[in-house]
Amino acid sequence: MNRSWTIGQQLVMGFAVPLLILLALGLAAHLSSQGMLETNARVADTHRKLGVIATLMSDLQEIEGGQRGYVIAGSDEFLETYRDGADEYPQHLARLRDLTRDPAELEKLDRLVTLFADRIAWATRTIETRRREGLEASVRLIETGEGRRLTGAIRDLLDALIDDGNRMLDARTGEANAAANALTRTLVGGTLSAGLLVAITAAFIVRGLGRRIGRATQHMRSAAAELEAAATQQAKGARGQAQAAAEVSMTTRGLVSTARRIASSAQRVTQLAGETAGAAKSGGETVTTAQQAVLAVREEVGKIVAHMLELGRKSQEIGGIVDVINELSEQTNILAINATIESVGAGEAGRRFGVVAGEIRKLADRVGSSTKEIRRLVEEIRGAASTTVVATEQGAKAVEVGTRRFEEVTESFARIVGFVSATVDATRQIELSTKEQTGAMEQVSTAVADVAQTAVETEASSTQTLQTASEISALAVDLVRLIRSDAPRVRVA
Repeated sequence: MNRSWTIGQQLVMGFAVPLLILLALGLAAHLSSQGMLETNARVADTHRKLGVIATLMSDLQEIEGGQRGYVIAGSDEFLETYRDGADEYPQHLARLRDLTRDPAELEKLDRLVTLFADRIAWATRTIETRRREGLEASVRLIETGEGRRLTGAIRDLLDALIDDGNRMLDARTGEANAAANALTRTLVGGTLSAGLLVAITAAFIVRGLGRRIGRATQHMRSAAAELEAAATQQAKGARGQAQAAAEVSMTTRGLVSTARRIASSAQRVTQLAGETAGAAKSGGETVTTAQQAVLAVREEVGKIVAHMLELGRKSQEIGGIVDVINELSEQTNILAINATIESVGAGEAGRRFGVVAGEIRKLADRVGSSTKEIRRLVEEIRGAASTTVVATEQGAKAVEVGTRRFEEVTESFARIVGFVSATVDATRQIELSTKEQTGAMEQVSTAVADVAQTAVETEASSTQTLQTASEISALAVDLVRLIRSDAPRVRVA
């Protein structure tokens, strides 16, 4: 530490370097947070892509179910389900293409478009065969296995796309975890470095001030002792140098005035240090309040995660119930078809039974359509709940990281408050010492004034008194330079 620096300059330097380190840590945290946000956005895109693939699975089921129902029953109501799937799957394929960036996945998507087109063409062919040639011709066409082959190929491609999405999701989650760990290491290392630097700087400042003030005080005490001895010699043997004694008296009064200014400056430094300590304590309290708020947010995020998990579980239970209802409706439909066939074979006696069976089949068809709609809504709810749970868990991790950062900042503020308090105590000690020196100098001034009125000094004693007074003046100016950088420099004669 430079010996010509003032107390204020040393304190500014001691706090400036840790502040720069904290600013660098803040910039690093900001850049890492931006990277984590981009990774979370890519994770959300992957979840949306998986949702579109699940919708394409549903479209394939509607196409296959509508075709099968029409071939078996010959009812146009099944064609509505078939047309819904056939009309919606191109939009879903286009949405999936918009979300896909990987060249290998785009190649799979091109094959998927071709397979869907072939499957629609095959379904259209079987429906037309059923409409024109009847049930047996369409059954022979289905028995060729072309429809099952196309459906299996489509399902395999969709499963491959789902596997690719899951692998990408795992990779991006690993990237987010790596970024969070790097941020943690940076912040912990920077905070420890800042704390170590503050401790070293404070030790240097305290040691330097103690040495300089101790030397100045010792020199002033020696000069005062010499001045007292010279004054004693003047009182014993010299009565002819009254004018010289008067000059010494004036010099001493100047020293008293200078010492008073030193005391005033030291008092102002003490006041400023006290205000700095108050500001540091206020900052620590503010950080503590913010930390409590972040803890409250973390608790609320935990509750949201629990509620969303419960919602996902309930939606899975609803999906299971809907599957049971759908299976019952299909069984009822088949039984109704069989009953209709039996009623036709029974002739006039089975006509009423045939009417009842037809109504049951219509009711089963409506139940099947309703269960499909319910299944679609449940899948949408389940997908939204999964996405929300993932996003909420990421938010909870971010809140946990922010909570740890607030704890570290609170500890840093506590250390700063301790350093400022130590500075306040040191400046108060300086103020008290300066006041004591002012009182001693006032006593010396009174004694020299009395000697000037009654004593006659010798030339040697007068010269010694002037030299001692000059040394006291130089030491007093040196004390001023410890507090103020614009203090004048005095050369010792």
